[in-house]
Amino acid sequence: MKKKFIVKYARDFEDIIKNGKCKKNKYFVIHYKQNDLPYDKFGISVSKKLGNAVFRNKYKRIIRSIIDNYKKHYNNNEDYIIILRREAIDKKYDFLKNELFALMNKK
Repeated sequence: MKKKFIVKYARDFEDIIKNGKCKKNKYFVIHYKQNDLPYDKFGISVSKKLGNAVFRNKYKRIIRSIIDNYKKHYNNNEDYIIILRREAIDKKYDFLKNELFALMNKK
């Protein structure tokens, strides 16, 4: 994922979480907020409670891969914060992809 598509700063994370809308399912929590850019930006969060740095980075790479491969399906000019939940651990890539799609397309 290119740097311009990433939400990097803590203040941006906080702003999206506090002032944006939220969607939840058993595996993910997605906070989102409209932006003024012609593209979407994504931030990914995996809690320290779920595992060590190697584990957290593995799941961030998986989520980043899903976003990169299927970015054209959800271009709404929004900022997204995707938070992984404990139930998503040990799930297959295809399962996580389907759950993330279902949640992002949920109205």
